[in-house]
Amino acid sequence: MISRFFIDRPVFAAVVSIVITLAGLVAMRALPISQYPQIVPPEVVISATYPGATAETIAETVAAPLEQQINGVENMIYMQSTSTGSGTLNLTVTFAIGTNPDQATINVNNRVQRALPLLPAEVSRQGITVNKRSSSILQVLAMSSPGGRFDTIYISNYALVNVIDDLRRTPGVGDASLFGASDYSMRIWLRPDKVAQYNLTPSDIAAAIREQNAQFAAGRFAEEPMAGVQAFTYSVMTPGRLVDARAFENIILRSDDSGGALRLKDVARVELGALTYGFSATFNGAPAVPIGVYLQPGANALEVAQAVKATMDRLAQRFPEGLRYDIPFNTTRFVEVSIREVIHTFIEAVVLVIAVVFIFLQSARATLIPILAVPVSIIGTFAGMYMLGFSINLLTLFGLVLAIGIVVDDAIVVLENVERIMATEGKSPREAAIQAMEEVSGPVIAIVLVLCAVFIPVSFLGGLAGELYRQFAVTIAVSVIISGIVALTLSPALAALILKPGHTEPILPLRLFNRGFGWITDRYTAGVAWLLRRAVIGLGLTVLLLGATAMLFLRVPGGLVPAEDQGYVFLVTALPPAASLDRTRAVTATVTEDAKANPAVANVVTFSGFDLLSRAQKTSAGISFVTLKDWSERTDPNLDARAL
Repeated sequence: MISRFFIDRPVFAAVVSIVITLAGLVAMRALPISQYPQIVPPEVVISATYPGATAETIAETVAAPLEQQINGVENMIYMQSTSTGSGTLNLTVTFAIGTNPDQATINVNNRVQRALPLLPAEVSRQGITVNKRSSSILQVLAMSSPGGRFDTIYISNYALVNVIDDLRRTPGVGDASLFGASDYSMRIWLRPDKVAQYNLTPSDIAAAIREQNAQFAAGRFAEEPMAGVQAFTYSVMTPGRLVDARAFENIILRSDDSGGALRLKDVARVELGALTYGFSATFNGAPAVPIGVYLQPGANALEVAQAVKATMDRLAQRFPEGLRYDIPFNTTRFVEVSIREVIHTFIEAVVLVIAVVFIFLQSARATLIPILAVPVSIIGTFAGMYMLGFSINLLTLFGLVLAIGIVVDDAIVVLENVERIMATEGKSPREAAIQAMEEVSGPVIAIVLVLCAVFIPVSFLGGLAGELYRQFAVTIAVSVIISGIVALTLSPALAALILKPGHTEPILPLRLFNRGFGWITDRYTAGVAWLLRRAVIGLGLTVLLLGATAMLFLRVPGGLVPAEDQGYVFLVTALPPAASLDRTRAVTATVTEDAKANPAVANVVTFSGFDLLSRAQKTSAGISFVTLKDWSERTDPNLDARAL
């Protein structure tokens, strides 16, 4: 018998449990922490720009060739393209869960290269970007200039040069990007009357700019082979690309034999501006530049959020005076509070289990055995989660809370049987432990197998719901298996060492409890006997309970995950198609003011010209990230996020 081996060698039994506990503690430190498991399929985004083109033109000349070549790429589920009137295309390719996003990016990029010869020359010249995208947004940072010293174009370019790269190098950050990046660009505004007066076209002007704003390799003087002997070899240096508005203004468009020249400044206004003006953002109503920080798959959300803040604090020391940053949107607030509440529930469950064991067994020594056995099963489960590639999330933690009440049963089965044999047969603790394990080893193994048969089949479910239920169910199954191992090794060894023969009379409250519990047991036994003699009534009650269960099942709302107050809400603004950005700004400004007036709101970050669903720039769309105050400040149910 396996249990007798450990009863005779209690040190070995203790070492096995210690190893399981240490493995769980190490795994606990290495496991990623997130709100939910990694269930979102990986995505690869192709972005292209066709200046001046309509959405229909982009869809026909850019999106169609790309979709034709990309369709059927390995592990692709579907793709979605968004062509906008601002001259941009976003093509999102979604892959099956588990696909390597880096390999998927390479495969998509190879398909894009096939389509390049089919695209308009202007699109190829602007360039096509292929990037993997993490849909698990961690934070939204807002850089602003409260005193108005810097405009958003300067702030955007400062962030692009000095902030974005550092954020991307932060451990655990999958990506960091500027929303509506306003890269410095030379803006050339043509005057239609002047262009027509000089019989020019925009393409003539663009050709002149490309010709004179170029970098040339002019060669070297006295380079081999040459006829004579030279002491030095010199590289010829020519002026590079034009660097300011004045240089662009002097680009020659046309000249004549008399020395007259038509320059760019004669037909256009030249200024240093932004690459695009189709997006704007505000933080609590003031202009700001938002930065999206995305979580790397498998990273610890809480540690990454702290690392991002540390990085920004370090960079803020070098900010020019008048520039600051804020973190108005942070998804880890809810994760942190949720994990803290689950830990509280976990502790409460442990305390309740200990209290119940003590009340029924009425022995401090006997109560000590479940106290030592249950943590081994629970902590050891983290090692199993690590081996299976799970994360510490709400589902696995709730599974552990449920497992507490299950794993304690194995220790109680062993302990109660040892106590019974000692009380009824008067045997020593060691002899009682050996006899008890001969009787209950089979039932303990059967309990483990039955519970595994209940939970393990859930792991074979597919899809989004299957991934969620898998982590919940398998976590319980792992804890049950470890609990069975502990019940066969540590629990009988501890019973043989700790328990003492003979029992003292319990104190008065426990004696009263025993009397009350005995009375309830007698009534219950009598009720069962009464129903056994009246089987029809028993079957009728069963049918009635099944009917009530079915009715409640149909009435209670269902959902994949419960709707909870996560500390933030999204406000989506949608205007009629082709609505101008000015109209969108006016509406989003009203939305921001109304949101700020709500007593539950802490911060509001608003994007104008951005569609959240397609994640593309649209002048008729807007989105507001509304961060609510801490839950302790919103005790009124009317201030709950679901009520807002």
